[in-house]
Amino acid sequence: MTDNTRSLSASQQRLLRIFASLELPVLAAPMFLVSGPRLVSACCQAGVIGSFPAPNARTVEQLQEWLEQIVSERDAATGRGEHWAPWMLNMIVHSTYDRFEAELELVRRFKPPIVSTALGSPARVLDAVHEYGGVVIADVVTPALARKAAAAGVDGLVLVCNGAGGHTGTNNPFAFVAEVREFWDGPLGLAGAISNGRDVHATQVLGCDFALVGTRLVATEESLVEQAYRDMLVECSMDDIAATRAVSGVLANWMKPSLVKAGIDPSVESRAQIDFSGNIASANKAWKHVWSAGQGVGQIRRTSSVAEVVDELLQGYRQSMTRLV
Repeated sequence: MTDNTRSLSASQQRLLRIFASLELPVLAAPMFLVSGPRLVSACCQAGVIGSFPAPNARTVEQLQEWLEQIVSERDAATGRGEHWAPWMLNMIVHSTYDRFEAELELVRRFKPPIVSTALGSPARVLDAVHEYGGVVIADVVTPALARKAAAAGVDGLVLVCNGAGGHTGTNNPFAFVAEVREFWDGPLGLAGAISNGRDVHATQVLGCDFALVGTRLVATEESLVEQAYRDMLVECSMDDIAATRAVSGVLANWMKPSLVKAGIDPSVESRAQIDFSGNIASANKAWKHVWSAGQGVGQIRRTSSVAEVVDELLQGYRQSMTRLV
């Protein structure tokens, strides 16, 4: 850590140490209807931070079972002396999300080392997570939202840039990172079409501390998706990705063939009402029938295991760093 970390909070320094301890500074993106306990465990065993969104569990009871499974597998692995990277739970903090309080109680009980927030202020979880020694990061899509999250006391920021799968941003990563670094010295992550080891290294060159990898992990054997989803990822290229608000009311990137199949014309912009009430993982919402992906989809060649993807990322990361020595 550099001298400027002296001005950071204890929680921010703790988050930086987490990523500094990893051979590959990667956080597996928490992907809606994609990430589950099996994917989390595989990522942690492979040496990167595994994560999943709490709403992926259809009920609060299932969420508890998933958390119990992750903690049990972590304890068993570390008990055998095996390396297990930290894990993260992603929470929706939007005012319409009515499972928030029940999920926060489970956070207090299972104490995920990292909690990330989306679609709202991280202030709703800070006290509960800090109380047990955890850290909180917030996804932001604009410098204005980054300032609000920083003012709320968040420990880390993830800049979601143009090209990210699922809910996406519109900003160029070069400009976005540079502007945020003018007022934020804390832990910083970058998301958006990060698909290979060179990309991971590039995030550090830009001034970030870690990278989020999402779309590459959708096509893994350990994800929750059906095989047809994986096959479409292999078949698609960047030209097959469309950004629209028509599905969830929030700008997101989707594979065009799945939009067309669901009767959604990606060339016609229509804005759905933002509504995360009810059981969003199992309810008959529009997003149940379309498949998201980022602009890095063209680099997916086949269905792989998480271990294979992480090894490929690591080798590319090492080669990229060596070239600059």
